[in-house]
Amino acid sequence: MENQENENKFEDENSQNLEQDSLSDEELNEESSLQKEFDELKDKYIRANAEFENIKKRMEKEKLNALLYANESFAKDLLDVLDALEAAISVEANDELSLKIKEGVQNTLDLFFKKLEKHGVKAIEELKEFDPNLHEAMFHTQSEGHSSGEIVQVLQKGYKIADRVIRPTKVSVAK
Repeated sequence: MENQENENKFEDENSQNLEQDSLSDEELNEESSLQKEFDELKDKYIRANAEFENIKKRMEKEKLNALLYANESFAKDLLDVLDALEAAISVEANDELSLKIKEGVQNTLDLFFKKLEKHGVKAIEELKEFDPNLHEAMFHTQSEGHSSGEIVQVLQKGYKIADRVIRPTKVSVAK
């Protein structure tokens, strides 16, 4: 009987060991599954956070551009007024009254330029070489004093806000 009791005891211990082994396998599988799910969720979180940061940066850039170029259409409309004032300055004045009027127009033009520059509007610098990003070629002409592709004459000033051209400089270009 004692022998049988020992056998039963041995079987019970083996049965418990087997249950613990199978329980450990289940726990390991569950832990592995949970770790995999955690890694997937962590990856999704990192990606969502990165996407949010990119959207935030893009929105900030768009906001700055909107502020920077907000006056573009208004500035374009004022360019015709600048052209008229510059034309008035180029008129010859011989008598004292005409000279005073011309001086007043010049002062107005200078003040106008200062106010435009305050808001980021600047005249495009006159360059020797034709640049299609800054200039609009109105016609080509023969010129012995200029090489091909050089600007011969500026017909109308160009302007830009920051780096954006709002009106290209109209020029004649040497053939």
